[in-house]
Amino acid sequence: MKKIILYICPLILLFVVGCKKDYLETVPSNGVTEKEIFSKLTTVYAALDGVVKEQFAYGIGASTGHDNFGQKSFDLQNDLMGNDMVVHSQGYGWFNTDYNLSEWGRATDGRQSDNAWYFYYDVIKQANGIINNIDFVQDASASEKESVKGQALGLRGYAYYYLINYQQQTYKGNESKPGVPIYTEVSTEGKARGTVKDVYDQIIADFTLAETLLTGKTRTSKANIDVTVVQGFRARVALVMEDWATAAAYAKKARTGYPLMVGDEYLAKTAFSSVATPEWMWGSIIPADQATIYASFFSHIDISTGGYAALGGQKKITKALYDQINIDDVRKKAFRTPGTGTTSNPDYNQLKHRVPVAGNWAADYLYMRSSEMYLIEAEALARQSQDAAARTVLEALIKTRFPAYSAAGFSGAALVSEIILQRRIELWGEGFSLMDIKRFGQGLNRATGAGNHGAPSFDPGVYTTSPADPRFLMRVPQRELDNNTNMSPGDQNP
Repeated sequence: MKKIILYICPLILLFVVGCKKDYLETVPSNGVTEKEIFSKLTTVYAALDGVVKEQFAYGIGASTGHDNFGQKSFDLQNDLMGNDMVVHSQGYGWFNTDYNLSEWGRATDGRQSDNAWYFYYDVIKQANGIINNIDFVQDASASEKESVKGQALGLRGYAYYYLINYQQQTYKGNESKPGVPIYTEVSTEGKARGTVKDVYDQIIADFTLAETLLTGKTRTSKANIDVTVVQGFRARVALVMEDWATAAAYAKKARTGYPLMVGDEYLAKTAFSSVATPEWMWGSIIPADQATIYASFFSHIDISTGGYAALGGQKKITKALYDQINIDDVRKKAFRTPGTGTTSNPDYNQLKHRVPVAGNWAADYLYMRSSEMYLIEAEALARQSQDAAARTVLEALIKTRFPAYSAAGFSGAALVSEIILQRRIELWGEGFSLMDIKRFGQGLNRATGAGNHGAPSFDPGVYTTSPADPRFLMRVPQRELDNNTNMSPGDQNP
C-alpha cells in the first residue's frame, strides 16, 4: 500500500534550518504531541510563529541548496523566468536553470518543483492543525481563537494560491484542468488532484472566512497576516480569475492605511528590506542571527552582501524596460546607469533590493505592499472600461515616483497597456513576472541585443515561447506520484 511521503519541520522548533520527516505524521519529531501543542494558547502561538518563520527557512524538503530559502526563492524564480530580468554571468550557477526554463520540468528530489511542493504543503499541514484545534484551547478567549484561526486560514489560502499557479496555467480557460490535492484536515492518506476550480473555490473560502475572523483584530507585527493582507490576496486571486469588480474593490480596501513611498524614499536602502517601510503590508522580519546568509534572497540579488550577486550572479533590468522609465522618474535610479558600470556593478544592475547595512545579513523579506494594490485596482477598473477612475488611481501611485506623470492621454486598450507597463517597472524583482505572463496569455517574449538578454550576459537560450508553454508548470514530485495511492504517472504535468 502506498504512503504519501512529504516533509515537515516541528511546529515549535522550526526556524531557519530544514528537517526531514513524513509530511502527514501528526507527532513532531521533538516528541511534542498535537494534544500538548493545543493545550494552551502560548503553545498555539509558538506553533503559529513556526509557520510564519517557515516562510524564510532554508532547506525545507530534500534540498539544502543555496537556492532554497522559502518564499523569496520562488519569487526570484518567477522573475527570472519572465521578460525583464537578466542574469549577468554564469557565476556559481544558482537559479540559471530557472532563467533558461529547464528547472521546473524536473520532478526529482531536491529540484525546485520538489522544494515548492514540500514547502507549501508543509504550511498547509501546519495551518490545518491550527484551524481544526484552536477552538478546543481552553485558556483562549473567543477573540483570540478567531485571530489565530483567521491567520491560519490566510496562510492556507496563500499556500494554495502559489501551488495552483505553479502547477497549472492561468485560471481562465483552464478551470476543469488538474489542479493540486486539497487538504483541509491533517491526513495520513494522499488525495487526487482537484480541478483548478476546486482549488480556487477553496482559496476563496479560506480568505472569505479569514477576512471575517480578522476584521477588527490587531496583529503582533507585519510578519503576521492580518485582514488587509487577506484582502490583498483576495484582490490577487480575483485579478487572475478576471473578476474585475472584486479585484478593484478588494485592492482598494487592502491598501488603506499603507502610505506610499514618495520621491527618494523609494531609493532608501531600507525601502525594500525593512518591514518598517510604511508601504509594506506583509513581510518576514529577519534579524542577523536568523538570516540564512548565502542561501538568501539578498545574497542572490544585492552585490553589497558579498554573496552570489557579487560573484557574477548580478540581476539586471533589461535595457528595453529601463528605456521606458522616464528620466525624471525616481525608479530609473534603482538601476545602474548605462555607461557607469563596473565589473562588480555592471550597467543596468539592480540597486533596488539592498540590505540596510552593507555586509550585514539582517534584512527583511517583502511579500506584499500597497503599490501593488493601486496597480491591481487601476487594471481592474480599466478592464471594466472605467477609464477615468483607473487613470486617477494610476496617477495617485506614479506621481509619487514621477511628479509630472499624467495618464490623461491613455484610454481603452492603451490604458490597460500603460498600467501593465507601470506594473512591470514598479514591481520589478518582487516575483510577479511569470504569473503575469501566464494570466495575460502572451507567452515569453524577451528582448535581445545589447543590454538585454543573451551575450555578453549569460545566455538563457530561450527568448520566446507559446502562451501556455509546459515549461511554465512545475512538475509533480516523483516521490508524490510513487507514494500517493490516489495519484499515478498519468497525473504528471506535461
